[in-house]
Amino acid sequence: MPYRLLVDVTVLVHLLFIGYVVVGGFLAWRWQRTIWLHLAAAAWAAGIVAIGFDCPLTYLEDWARARGGEPPLPPDGFIAHYLTGVVYPASAATLVQALVAAAVLASWIGYVRLRRRDRMRV
Repeated sequence: MPYRLLVDVTVLVHLLFIGYVVVGGFLAWRWQRTIWLHLAAAAWAAGIVAIGFDCPLTYLEDWARARGGEPPLPPDGFIAHYLTGVVYPASAATLVQALVAAAVLASWIGYVRLRRRDRMRV
């Protein structure tokens, strides 16, 4: 039972991380200092998708699954197991990645514009 709970918590943290990657730059419009956390999160996410960085949350979930007698995540990892084919069709994976990247870039552009505007007021 405690391993199942750890799996569930890890899935939740994974989903929160992905959500933060998508909206964290927009949150920085209000809370300026959080832009550094968002830059780090977005860089890590880009490294996972583009370079193949390993995600420590995936390791933790696999460890808890093994201890709880559950099968491991598939080799494609968290997104392939929980999101692709579940939340959106597999054929839309590239589109979803592009939309996430566009949202991140739009949030950063908006952040820079807001900071410039604030400096111009002073």
